[in-house]
Amino acid sequence: MYKEQDFDVIVIGAGHAGCEASLASARLGWKTCIFTINIDTIAQLSCNPAIGGLAKGHLVREIDALGGEMAKVTDMSGIQFRMLNLSKGPAVWSLRAQADRVLYRNNMRCSIERQEGLAIKQGMIEKIIVEDGKIKGVITSLGVFYGARAVIITTGTFLKGLMHIGLDSFQAGRAGEFPSIGLSDSLKSLGLRMGRLKTGTPPRLDARTIDFSKITPQQGDDPPQPFSYSTEKIINPQLPCYITYTNKKTHEIILESLDRSPLYSGKIKGIGPRYCPSIEDKVVRFSEKERHQIFLEPEGLETTEYYANGISTSLPYDIQVNLVKSIEGLENAEIMRPAYAIEYDFVYPTQLRHSLEVKGIDGLFLAGQINGTSGYEEAAAQGLMAGINAAMKLKGKEPLILGRDEAYIGVLIDDLVTKGTSEPYRMFTSRAEYRLLLRHDNADFRLMDKGYNIGLVTEEDYGRFGEKKRSMFEEIERLKKIRVKPSGDINNALSSLGTSAISEDTTLDKLLKRPEIRYDFIKELFPSPYALVPEIESLVETHVKYDGYILKQIEMAERLKKLESKKIPAGFDYKTISGLSKEIVEKLSEIQPETIGQASRIPGITPAAISIIVVAVERHWKKSRSF
Repeated sequence: MYKEQDFDVIVIGAGHAGCEASLASARLGWKTCIFTINIDTIAQLSCNPAIGGLAKGHLVREIDALGGEMAKVTDMSGIQFRMLNLSKGPAVWSLRAQADRVLYRNNMRCSIERQEGLAIKQGMIEKIIVEDGKIKGVITSLGVFYGARAVIITTGTFLKGLMHIGLDSFQAGRAGEFPSIGLSDSLKSLGLRMGRLKTGTPPRLDARTIDFSKITPQQGDDPPQPFSYSTEKIINPQLPCYITYTNKKTHEIILESLDRSPLYSGKIKGIGPRYCPSIEDKVVRFSEKERHQIFLEPEGLETTEYYANGISTSLPYDIQVNLVKSIEGLENAEIMRPAYAIEYDFVYPTQLRHSLEVKGIDGLFLAGQINGTSGYEEAAAQGLMAGINAAMKLKGKEPLILGRDEAYIGVLIDDLVTKGTSEPYRMFTSRAEYRLLLRHDNADFRLMDKGYNIGLVTEEDYGRFGEKKRSMFEEIERLKKIRVKPSGDINNALSSLGTSAISEDTTLDKLLKRPEIRYDFIKELFPSPYALVPEIESLVETHVKYDGYILKQIEMAERLKKLESKKIPAGFDYKTISGLSKEIVEKLSEIQPETIGQASRIPGITPAAISIIVVAVERHWKKSRSF
């Protein structure tokens, strides 16, 4: 075995989790190396060329507020930006962007190559070296050893990856790339319990063969709103997406071909994503539906390739051709790349701490799809947190753990390590108890102080945030102080908006609380002396309108924190507690919750069981203090 050199942190995999993890640890001062099977596919958008979307957009904003890279690279690469859910309340608004696949990859690679203290190596890691429960390094397929004090594994779909197109199968991490075989075996030898998941991707089509006159264009927002708080303006040309639908003929083709589907023939063993099923799964499960929507998304500014979002499939190639040509606008469409499904190994995430460090293996962290998640954003969020916490560990500091009331990232990680998953986990706004606190527009207010104190947010970005915060609160105070007297003009204006007249002096903030009144109305009648940008005006309106609801959610979160503050000793023996069922003891012993709050969120743990645990834990702490 040949030893080349030692690093403080080694990151295995250069997808979205690996990129964020390596940048974070290097920026926090540690000598870092990122390993990838193919340097040319760093930050590859393996599936659809898009970032963000419902709840996922919140994650991207939070990554940015903590000093991560995904939002900035998306802004540099974006070719369409849309704010989703604007017809609903601000708690569920989410930004989504189409990205130029090549630009995204190149911009992220550029960030990594320019980062001081971050090395890039092309190589396949075959083995993790652990001695006495502590990470020592890794060994590549060429037998080269690299020492490390912390290792972060972010392998995506590459662990024993197996591609399916019809009844044909190929070993691959994704189309055209080798899988990682030895590393999966190495993790199993370390005692980690592993399972098998499946995901898929649709065919890519040649735009020159699509009849766009038959399908509906969908434009982005004008002007486009950036993801990153540091981006002043989107400069790329913006492109439309297009909408079409499957039909009765499409469904007949699919149903007649199920005997050739690896999904329905039993060849695929892995569990697929419930919320992003293949088209054959959708047609079978929702047989009452006459059609399913398809989004045709451009892959980039300099290519004719389009991503057919909505017809992910593992059916044979000849069936894919017929399926595509049955769809309106695609009668003559040519497939540039076939659709496929891919199975891969993952680690059951209940074996991790909230820091994403593996329990019982000092210095080993896991992030991304290896933890059972799906999606670029979920992966990047975990990668950032693993990179931060590896750095904190090497500094001898406490890990950064985000609460469920502080960030969707906190919800994501707590769900994984507390509840676990047996299917690809996807973030939704419905997973969060405090959606009004965790809005897309206030991620910087929630998290930028943390990012700055850690050392990832720059002085420039933090200074800009300070000005934004000052402007917002100054305007809110102004609205509370200015009183409006009843008058004919005022009451006529209120009547025109469908809201009642005022009969006594009323402050501007009380007027703005009315559902019929928008900040634009206030601004027109009583303009601010400060020059406020639209983003701050929107924040002011949301804060004033929902102030009462926000305070209620803050109170709820404070009550939860009391449970979170009750620590459970490491390695606590639940078998010694009388009154707990065998099933509850098994769950608690497996997950080893760190707090009473975490224990209360484990599926199947009853309030009665929590009361028993609280008494036992308090008895333990009293006994330990008496010595």
